[in-house]
Amino acid sequence: MERITIKAYAVKHKLSIFNVMKMVKSGQVKSEVFNEKGREVTYILFDEETEKEVREKIVPMEQKEDLLLHDEIKFLRKEIQLLREDVEVLKKKI
Repeated sequence: MERITIKAYAVKHKLSIFNVMKMVKSGQVKSEVFNEKGREVTYILFDEETEKEVREKIVPMEQKEDLLLHDEIKFLRKEIQLLREDVEVLKKKI
């Protein structure tokens, strides 16, 4: 087993430090707390078994971005349709 700091773990999995801390507090990842120079430092125990579980739970950013883009496209298409209807109404009035 390898020990990794919270920051290194966050960088490795492209997560925020806050999310990694939540994972540590909830027990999703194994961790140890050491006292270094009068300061408590949390290390995450890195092993392949737990990493497979964590990777499955993490939703990649690309999937999130794709979902957001599809929602934005739907919204913009509705807006375009409304604008076209307004233009038709204005053309008839002129």
